[in-house]
Amino acid sequence: MTPPRLIVGLGNPGPDYEDTRHNAGFWFIDRLAADLKVSLAPQAKFFGEAGRAGDVWLLKPATFMNRSGQAVAALARFYKITPEEVLVVHDELDLLPGAIRVKQGGGNGGHNGLKDIQAQLGTPNFWRLRLGIGHPRSLELKQEVVDFVLHRPRADEQRAIDEAIDRCRIAWPKLAAGDYAAAQQQLHGKPA
Repeated sequence: MTPPRLIVGLGNPGPDYEDTRHNAGFWFIDRLAADLKVSLAPQAKFFGEAGRAGDVWLLKPATFMNRSGQAVAALARFYKITPEEVLVVHDELDLLPGAIRVKQGGGNGGHNGLKDIQAQLGTPNFWRLRLGIGHPRSLELKQEVVDFVLHRPRADEQRAIDEAIDRCRIAWPKLAAGDYAAAQQQLHGKPA
């Protein structure tokens, strides 16, 4: 078990994107920071807002999604954090709203944030906390994916995503300990 030393929430900066599906990672980091009583502050050398809780850094890249790796790599290199010690929290099209998956490595599923992090770290072997937002087709919407992720979820979807984030917060002690198997067991089932 390797505990994470860097938790990265993915999203796009600025008020225009704040409530969009693509910012689910930011929503998680904001709530975790509040739980851990960590203040996130702009850190120019890390291209984002960062804060520390003991041995764990929380990071929200201030770059746009497709440049997320710049922030992740800068902080990881500075503090000698290995890819296996990085947990990236992001929106996931392939999961319905409210579904959660924890995994290490794998492809990027066309997610530009993951794509850039893989390129910058030189490996896909970081951990991911995937928050389901649904896909326009699975939700019977005619929107293009790009348009879909950059719009706010419908009220029922938002509730499901918020509940998923709350379940992740409850599982935080297992995630923080690097006990990903126990976190998977707790998070991968249907919500109670």
